[in-house]
Amino acid sequence: MSDMRLAILDSDSGFVRVLVKRASDLGWQYRRLEAPPRTEDFVAMRVNALVVDLALLGPGAWEFLERVTVALPGLGVVICTGRSSVAQRVRGLRLGADDWVTKPCHPEEVLARVEAVVRRRKRASARVDTGPLVAGELEVRADQFQAFVRTTSVDLTRREFEVLQLLAQAKGKVLQREEIYQAVWGYTMAHGDRSVDVFVRKVRQKLEKTSPDWNYIHTHFGVGYRFDPERRDGAAAEPPIAAVAEPPLEDAADLNAARIEDVEGEPPALDDEAATLLAP
Repeated sequence: MSDMRLAILDSDSGFVRVLVKRASDLGWQYRRLEAPPRTEDFVAMRVNALVVDLALLGPGAWEFLERVTVALPGLGVVICTGRSSVAQRVRGLRLGADDWVTKPCHPEEVLARVEAVVRRRKRASARVDTGPLVAGELEVRADQFQAFVRTTSVDLTRREFEVLQLLAQAKGKVLQREEIYQAVWGYTMAHGDRSVDVFVRKVRQKLEKTSPDWNYIHTHFGVGYRFDPERRDGAAAEPPIAAVAEPPLEDAADLNAARIEDVEGEPPALDDEAATLLAP
């Protein structure tokens, strides 16, 4: 990927030295950061991927992660840090990180994971120009990373939106769990991973709350999921999924409508091990 623009926020000089050498060999542009930049400065760098060691950021790590993923919804984020707890990894991924790599690790693997994340982001961006998809009373807008029922936002997180968009664009085709995971998460699904089921459940709950008269996502047990809008009273869906002309944006602030909140309720409390990693 010759157009890769990578930011590295890590204080491990040996690791960073090897990482930037390999990135340079691949023709990537890169920026080494020694401290978390202001949001506006980071946006101005126009990077499309970030490798970050959360241990460097201390107690402000979570706040920084949330800030950059909200400000740059197309940014690929790979956390590369030392010993961590399950609670930390879950929290980081749900706040908007795309991947989590535990040190010690090989820089070649880190760069491969960055490539996988950016490929997925590019596929999502390429779909923005196709116009919104309309299905039932739902409108899926790739330009805003959000879905709407009339003027009401379904209030999806970035990854929830990507799951919904992938299913909607399949237009009635059954997608296997492994297909969904590969397309949304960017790499092969581990045996026993239930992420797809969890995210589909969350999307369904939000759709049911916003559009209670319609059923959008159908389960094919042991296989995967299919997007096919049906009225709950049994009437056929009309119209079928179709691209429509882009309406003018009424409020530019809607571009940041997706909140980083992939958990129900507050994030899990960190244990002593987790607190140690992010201590200043």
